[in-house]
Amino acid sequence: MLGLGSKNIGIDLGTANTLVYVDGKGIVTHEPSVVAKNSQTDEIIAVGEEARAMIGRTPANINAIRPMKDGVIADYDTTAAMLKYFMDKALGGKSNHPQVMICVPSGVTEVEKRAVIDAAKVAGAKEAFVIEEPYAAAIGAGLPVMDPTGSMVVDIGGGTTDVATISLGGIVSSRSIRMAGDKIDEAIITYIRQNFSLLIGERTAEDIKIQIGSASIEKAKDIDAMTIRGRDLLSGLPKTIDVSATDVASAINEIVLAIIDAIKETLEETSPEIAADVIDHGIVLTGGGAMLKNLPEVISDATKVPVFIAQDPLDCVAIGTGESLKNIDVLKKH
Repeated sequence: MLGLGSKNIGIDLGTANTLVYVDGKGIVTHEPSVVAKNSQTDEIIAVGEEARAMIGRTPANINAIRPMKDGVIADYDTTAAMLKYFMDKALGGKSNHPQVMICVPSGVTEVEKRAVIDAAKVAGAKEAFVIEEPYAAAIGAGLPVMDPTGSMVVDIGGGTTDVATISLGGIVSSRSIRMAGDKIDEAIITYIRQNFSLLIGERTAEDIKIQIGSASIEKAKDIDAMTIRGRDLLSGLPKTIDVSATDVASAINEIVLAIIDAIKETLEETSPEIAADVIDHGIVLTGGGAMLKNLPEVISDATKVPVFIAQDPLDCVAIGTGESLKNIDVLKKH
């Protein structure tokens, strides 16, 4: 590692947000994975926070797009341009060809992994490696991944929920489902359109999820309603309504149940010894979705296992990806 300095960077390339970890500095960039492009010239107008502010507010010739879908690259050229922007920004404009570690969901194909590595190289990386998201999350959450003891991590991101049991430096059993933060937002948009004839945008749906979203319909009764604005589908005019937390909990219930099923299936695949370790140590939640109200209690009730939220759930994958840079020499031998 000596002499490499800030040339090594770890990237949590998420569907919703991208975080960049620079060796020796920690997380230096945390911005939305959004790019604003001129559809006529293909010129990139803005990236990150600035581009996210444009979602739903752009003229016809400018598109604010999210080049990552369900944890994988949906728009290759735009992803490479976005990566270059974030890498240059993290390294102060001089990318001098860093070695890059990027996380990918545990269920991705070899083709999808190769696309991530190639995009990083196009963006200016000297070498690029991938690490599976739940493994990076476990490292970032401080779990004893190298010990002969079983740990379980559930990383609920924007595009995917990754569930894994980990022991002796490897993933023992895992599940990756495309049910996570984005699907929760979509479910809220659909529910409000169907039940209130009101059209709301992605930003409003995300605000609703953060402020009054609950994994438990029962406990949602204790959360105050929220006033939201959108477009009335009947009159076409702007309209303001109040939405209860119970409505939101009902809207997202199917996604919560899908996450619980993935956790149960992963537990069923593990050995009795690892299952016993998980009961002792509990399940650790990471990612933005971990902050959904009442989620730990709901998962714990369903699995009969204690559930905890990691200390910095949003940063765990990026920290773990960055920490794994210390073993980059081992990866080169593979």
